[in-house]
Amino acid sequence: MSEHRRKPPQPQGGGRAAARRAAQQPAGRRAAPSREAASASPSDAYEEERPYGGRAEARRAAQRGGRRRAPEAGGAGPGRGRGGQPSKKRLIDYPRYNKYGWRRWVPSWKQTTALSIGFLGSLMAAGTIAYAVVGVPDDSKISKAQNNVYYWDDGTPMVSTGGEINRQIITIDVIPRAMQYAVISAENKTFYKDSGVDPMGIARAFVNMAKGGQTQGGSTITQQYVKNALLNDQSQTLSRKFKELFISIKVGTEVEKPKIMEGYLNTSYYGRGAYGIQAAARTYYGVDAKDLNPSQCAFLATLLKGASYYDPAGAPEIDPGATPEANTARATKRWKWILDEMAKDGSLPAAERAKYTEFPNPQEPKKNAQLGGQVGYLVDLAKAYFVNNNKQGLTTDDLSKGGYEIYTTFNRAKVEALEKAVTAVYKANIDPKKRPDKDTHVQFGGASVDPATGAIVAIYGGQDATKHFTNNADQTGAQVGSTFKPFVLAAAMKDGVRDPEGRESQSEDQRTRISPDKAIYNGDNKLKIKRWDRSIWTNEEGKEWLQTNDGQTSYGPINLREAMRESANSPFVQLGMDIGIPQVRDAAVSAGLLKSSLSKSNVPSFSIGISDPSAIRMAGAYGTFAAHGKQRDPFSVKKVDRGGSTIYTHEDRPKNAFDAQVADNVTDVLKTVVEKGTGTNAKLVGREVAGKTGTTDGNKSAWFVGYTPQLSTAIDMYRLDDDAKNKDRTFEEMFGTGGQEKIHGASFPSEIWHDYMEEALKGQPSKPFPKPEPIGEGWYGGGASPSPTPSETPSETPSETPSETPSETPSPSSPAPTETCRVPWGCGNNGGANQGADQGADQGTDQGGANAGADGGPSGTASPPGGGNNGGQNGGGGFFGGAGG
Repeated sequence: MSEHRRKPPQPQGGGRAAARRAAQQPAGRRAAPSREAASASPSDAYEEERPYGGRAEARRAAQRGGRRRAPEAGGAGPGRGRGGQPSKKRLIDYPRYNKYGWRRWVPSWKQTTALSIGFLGSLMAAGTIAYAVVGVPDDSKISKAQNNVYYWDDGTPMVSTGGEINRQIITIDVIPRAMQYAVISAENKTFYKDSGVDPMGIARAFVNMAKGGQTQGGSTITQQYVKNALLNDQSQTLSRKFKELFISIKVGTEVEKPKIMEGYLNTSYYGRGAYGIQAAARTYYGVDAKDLNPSQCAFLATLLKGASYYDPAGAPEIDPGATPEANTARATKRWKWILDEMAKDGSLPAAERAKYTEFPNPQEPKKNAQLGGQVGYLVDLAKAYFVNNNKQGLTTDDLSKGGYEIYTTFNRAKVEALEKAVTAVYKANIDPKKRPDKDTHVQFGGASVDPATGAIVAIYGGQDATKHFTNNADQTGAQVGSTFKPFVLAAAMKDGVRDPEGRESQSEDQRTRISPDKAIYNGDNKLKIKRWDRSIWTNEEGKEWLQTNDGQTSYGPINLREAMRESANSPFVQLGMDIGIPQVRDAAVSAGLLKSSLSKSNVPSFSIGISDPSAIRMAGAYGTFAAHGKQRDPFSVKKVDRGGSTIYTHEDRPKNAFDAQVADNVTDVLKTVVEKGTGTNAKLVGREVAGKTGTTDGNKSAWFVGYTPQLSTAIDMYRLDDDAKNKDRTFEEMFGTGGQEKIHGASFPSEIWHDYMEEALKGQPSKPFPKPEPIGEGWYGGGASPSPTPSETPSETPSETPSETPSETPSPSSPAPTETCRVPWGCGNNGGANQGADQGADQGTDQGGANAGADGGPSGTASPPGGGNNGGQNGGGGFFGGAGG
């Protein structure tokens, strides 16, 4: 046979090896046909498919993916088992077979339909079970108030409140129709038509909960009734909301509307411990519910919106905005609106509506006897702190329903010691019968704070919480006077003063931190105050400011330690201008005072205490110096338990207000005040004490604030008629009060401070203050005395009391500088050292906001804008929080 005979045709696409490799490829990654197959004649379509054309072609086909021909008959592929035989069909075809890429994960319409039906069926089953399980509320078992138990700091019980059940169930036939329709017009006009459930309100509550906010209550009367029924479960959770929903549905379906209205009015809380309409009628008007007139019904319906904000008695301890005046205005507005809505809805004839033009003032609240003495103030303070700081959104109404165990920071022995010290001084010196025009309306307030923790260990709120309703330890409007000066000194060492000599080449922010011993300022009386750049300060009317010292004393050149010791005003007023009033304000806030309690005016007298923070905040702010610059907000609640679980725990969050170097130097200067200056009455045997006296313009308030390393205490005194019926309350002068010519911080306040601290620190070791590190540089402060004018008969000694009217012309200046003068402007008269108790009264300030003219203001000027305060309206804010204090 010839060796050149024709060879049989060879397989296309790489031979047996290529075919074998193609067969081994997974079904989802088979390559497309080779180019040769693609170019074959049409008849080839009916012939056997050609194998793949090698590795490269297979790889390209795999990369294209998805666009592939169906597998050949009998070949392996989706839905087929080995040998190409069809696989067993799955019960749930997911991921879906015979689909590729993302389509494998998209359910079919059959699957989607089945899933939806199953989900809805589950919901219906769960709803049916829940509907069957929940019960209709029983009025006799609802709103039975539990005790709130308050504990001293050692865990022993202080008092139980809320245990009395001020509630009586009455039937719908004795509830005035006016009361029923007042509630309907105000809260749920469709009450007799709706199903009892507001889907939009429920959705709104769930959305708020999902966002982490507070849930809103049910918007129908039925839902509110159900909410009252769940008194013992005040948690804001999904399970509670679902429970409310199903109970509301069941009540709306099975209970008649009059019965729902009866239950709602019998279980609602109206404030002052009153549950139900009968208790509310007796609490607010002293009558039975059946005897209420439409005007009184409209007011009681107003209280359902929140008694803390609509009771005319006010609740400023909870929220500074809930004053008696603000609450009365809110209640009056809503009362009118409800009456108008009743007339519009046809439930109150227009003629009868026209009769009610005057607001139906309720009677004064009556305090629980067990809240007498200081206990009532302590309870109110702890309650306010918890309400303003809990993360669950619990309100005073929630708290009033009881069941809470509140562990406070109050130390029983210290509270009793403070009350004893105040009472002793009052009885020994204040006699309203003997001096009715001088000793009436005398008030004391006080607070004691642990500097290491911020815990409020004691307060004095007044003589009796059941008779004197204002807590004097909280913000009262009494200006703090010279006790504000340490914050000015702290700002001078922290931020520094601005250099007028370098103003051409330096920015205003380039400052010099100064030393309290090396910095020298002019201490002359009637000092003409200048701005930091040494231009004369004038108000908007172009009038200058002449700053006086107490007793019209001139000190000449004086360093800041001596100025603090003597409580000279003029050096600190000029120092405040050199630093900048905003920086001084920031230093006070950093120390712990509430910004809302500080004067918003940038007038010179800001630095000598025209603001009115509370005794609690002043004790806390001085405690920042005692704690070497670590600031902690004062607090009164350590933890709160309910139902066996702890729902609130205080968290210690110290802030670095000042460097230890700054704080310790302030303390060292304030030690001088007690050792050699105006605060010597506060000396404690064997203990180091730092403190400051303060007296305000017009002698309308006096303070002593001081501390040891273990305890910081503030005591204030003032005269104020705090009768709630008195709409024009003003602070009164204390000249002649207690038989003294003038009340200084060095008199009764420091005496109380001393007696209390001696007892409060008994048994505790004596601790020294740390020796301060040197700080700052020397400095010649600004300011200049007025030009001399001849005086025919100059007085030989300075006046002990401020003049009643401003001088028309500057008084004679001090003698010419001697050769020992240390400052470029001249020393003046430096003969006024050690002029007695608290020589640094804040002349130039005014409790009524004048800050001018009389008693040491700028000569011949009107009031600087916004200065001062009359009756506590300067700033605002309560102790916590929301509450200044």
